[in-house]
Parts: sequence; structure tokens; C-alpha cells
Amino acid sequence: MASLVDRLVSDELWVLFRRVVPPTEVVRPQGGGKRRADDREVLTAIIFVATSGCTWRQLPPVFGPCWQTVYRRFAQWSRDRGWARLHRAILDELGARGELDWSRCSIDSVSVRAAKGGLLTGPNPTDRGKLGSKIHLVTDRNGLPPSLGISGVNLHDSQGLQPLIRGIPPIRSRRGPRRRRPVKLHGDKGYEYDHLRRWIRARGITPGIARKGIESSQRLGRHRWVVERTGSWLAGCRRLHRRYERKPEHFLAFVGISATLICHRRLVAA
Repeated sequence: MASLVDRLVSDELWVLFRRVVPPTEVVRPQGGGKRRADDREVLTAIIFVATSGCTWRQLPPVFGPCWQTVYRRFAQWSRDRGWARLHRAILDELGARGELDWSRCSIDSVSVRAAKGGLLTGPNPTDRGKLGSKIHLVTDRNGLPPSLGISGVNLHDSQGLQPLIRGIPPIRSRRGPRRRRPVKLHGDKGYEYDHLRRWIRARGITPGIARKGIESSQRLGRHRWVVERTGSWLAGCRRLHRRYERKPEHFLAFVGISATLICHRRLVAA
């Protein structure tokens, strides 16, 4: 069990998690009671669910806590935005080490089918109208995602650009103040709108968006392939192959966990 915990939740990741998600104090009834499940064991079980794609009920007993306890803790940490804070903490560590490249950022989206419906789903125009959700993401030049979001799959990509750029947090730099704006932003023809170009320029960002009938996707693909690769990295968390969560905050939590693992791998390799 110890080796499994260390493999899924390293000491470095656990220290960062504990920094942003303090332990919850539990008041036990007089006379004692059952031992509260260890947070690290629960975190390991959650990451196992995210990466393996198994259901909560299929969680192997080797992790210790029962699946109901793991799910309740997952829901609590999701309500408290613990996954977003963990992602932010790792981004700060990467920024402080100079591992984030702000010279070029790219924007794109990934569509997934919604197996059980729920909020922030919609009919997919490319999948016979079946319900689905969309993961919107911005990545730096290396493919690290500082900002993510979800929507119904029928939301046009262009409508996700402004919330994603606003959602980039102020991240530490190796030298100087925190920063949250790239030098240039690349996007495909789905983002080709004059008002978006003006909005991007007003924030001091150079738009590198494909122009319909002028620039070929092959030319722009020299820069945008990194965000498409990150989309495939997100799918490394098999829980994102389809959306099984009715609650959008739980689906967004799994997206955040996947992005956190991507950034943490870069942090370990740095």
C-alpha cells in the first residue's frame, strides 16, 4: 500500500496539497468512534479514480477508505476549490523556476460525450446531437495549462476565449512581478472575430488567430499543436474520456486534477 500511495501521490505533491487544503477538523461523539480516513489515502484513491476511469463503487479496498468516504471528501474539496488552489500552487512553483514560457500561448477545446446529462451539457452538432460537454483550455508554449473551463458542447469556441484569458491567475516569475498575460495568443479559425482581436489587443496581447481564406491551418499548426497535445494529455486521465458526473463542479474537478498532474510532472522533471 505504501508504494502505491508514493507512486500516485509523491511526497512533493502531498506537501503542496497540504499547503492549500488544510485538514478538516472532525468533532467525534463522546466515547470515541471510527478513525477518520487519512487524507493522503483519500487523495490517492481520488487520483486513482481519475487516472483509471473506474467508478466510485469500483474503487479497490486496498486504498483503505470506503468509496463513500472518498466520494464525500472529493465533493468537499471540490466545493472548497481545493483542486484549483493545488493547480495554482504548482503553477507558482513552475513560474518561480522559469518553467512557464509566456512568449506564445495557444487556445483550443476538447469535446467529450456526457453519459448522464447534467448542467453544462448540450447537443453535439458533430455527434448526431448526443449530449456532450466541452473542455476549454489555454496552454503556454510548452503545453502547460494555466487556465481551463467547461461548457456545453454546443457553445461556440469563440465564447470561451474571454473567460479563459481572464481566468489566468497571476503567477510567480523567476524575476519581477507576477504575470498573467502572454505575449502572443494563437487560435484556430473558430476564434476569428474582429471583436475578439480588438479585445485581445486591448490587453497588450498580439493575436495569432487564423484568418479565414488567408492563412492555412498547416502554417498555424506550427504553434498550435502544443495545445492539441495537451488535450490528449488530459485524456490520460481516463475519467475524462466521457463525462459521468451530473454536477458540473465535479466534472471541472476532474479536469483540474488532470491539469494538476500534467503540471506536476513538469515540476518533477525540472
